Amino acid sequence: QVQLVESGGGLVQAGGSLRLSCAASGRTFSSYAMGWFRQAPGKEREFVATISWSGANTRYADSVKGRFTISRDNAKNTVYLQMNSLKPEDTAVYYCAAATTREIITGPRWYDNWGQGTQVTVSS
Repeated sequence: QVQLVESGGGLVQAGGSLRLSCAASGRTFSSYAMGWFRQAPGKEREFVATISWSGANTRYADSVKGRFTISRDNAKNTVYLQMNSLKPEDTAVYYCAAATTREIITGPRWYDNWGQGTQVTVSS
């Protein structure tokens, strides 16, 4: 079992930046991939980014590619999501999740532990 706690959300103007953090405890952090997902009001949860156990491989949703960067620090048991050039359509609750695999995976069914979420609001 993995416990995940997100932080770093907030209100920002369009074009601004935020960095989300997700602290993990429980299962050995370096043994699994991590992902970020988001859910906007009235919409389904969608994939944002994923990173492999070592940090060597990453993948992004087309909607955030070139603007968001996922990274991890296995010594600190923490995964990050740096979000730049934010747009109003990025407004959502952002969740980090621990995968059942070591390598990158985008489907939410492959993630078995989820954080409580952190709200990101981008004003126009």
